[in-house]
Amino acid sequence: MLKLFSNTLIITLLVLMACNATGTNYEKKTGYNLTSPDITFILPDTLHEVSGLTYIDSTSFACIQDENGILFIYDVVNNKIKKQSTFNIDGDYEDVARVDKTMYVLRSDGTLFEISDYKSNDFKLTSYATGIPSNNNEGLCYDRENHRLLIASKGKIGKGPEFKDKRVIYGFDLKTKKLTDKPVFDFDLTAIKQFALINNVDLPTRTKGKIKEPDIKFRTSAICIHPLTKKLFLLSADDYLLFIFNMKGNIEHIELLNPSLFNKAEGITFFENGDMLITNEGQAKKPTLLRFN
Repeated sequence: MLKLFSNTLIITLLVLMACNATGTNYEKKTGYNLTSPDITFILPDTLHEVSGLTYIDSTSFACIQDENGILFIYDVVNNKIKKQSTFNIDGDYEDVARVDKTMYVLRSDGTLFEISDYKSNDFKLTSYATGIPSNNNEGLCYDRENHRLLIASKGKIGKGPEFKDKRVIYGFDLKTKKLTDKPVFDFDLTAIKQFALINNVDLPTRTKGKIKEPDIKFRTSAICIHPLTKKLFLLSADDYLLFIFNMKGNIEHIELLNPSLFNKAEGITFFENGDMLITNEGQAKKPTLLRFN
């Protein structure tokens, strides 16, 4: 009788846990209602392939688009470009990060471009061949606590089965101007999929052998550290997913994004008060800027 009661109690607890996980209020997890932007801007055609942005102040941000070596300063109050500066020849530029008066732009091959005193017409440009072991890198942000840049590779960093489920973020030390020997974050895609299963995250699935598993590619398109929570926010445009990690690299949340809102989420940044901006490349639509307060 005692064994029957014990088994019944366990089953009841499991059911309650499943119901609680399914009914999770994701807004409490992220701090935002990602189904309803507070403000939506249609960006000008010049920014049709906007690929990265970074906070400047409460009224403006800097952004790039991935075909031209041009830095754009955008006015979020009047919804317009207020300045643009050519810093280099055309190329595949993927993200941008501000460190005080200096802007850093990431090219997909891992090269960093340092634009000193970016507000000046006589800025100085310096480039760094980081040596990151990937030729497809899309995420860049400033890690203020460690005075370094974080560079996220979009896919695998090597050939062979040992790299199949590995995704990494390297650090670029702003004192030595050198890449870290080892990744700062070393993500295990298998563990991320397991997290999605355990937490009942409603994701598309695929069949692997005879087992169904979450269909997650985890191809990083943008990263940024939240100024208040100090969590790492990571976008995977190919998956229409937002991931949140702590600074030890442990996953804390996965949220599926609405493709009609997040056409191709390639940029993310935060204002100092925590308001979040996400930009979407236009593709067959107009490029957009979404603000979540």
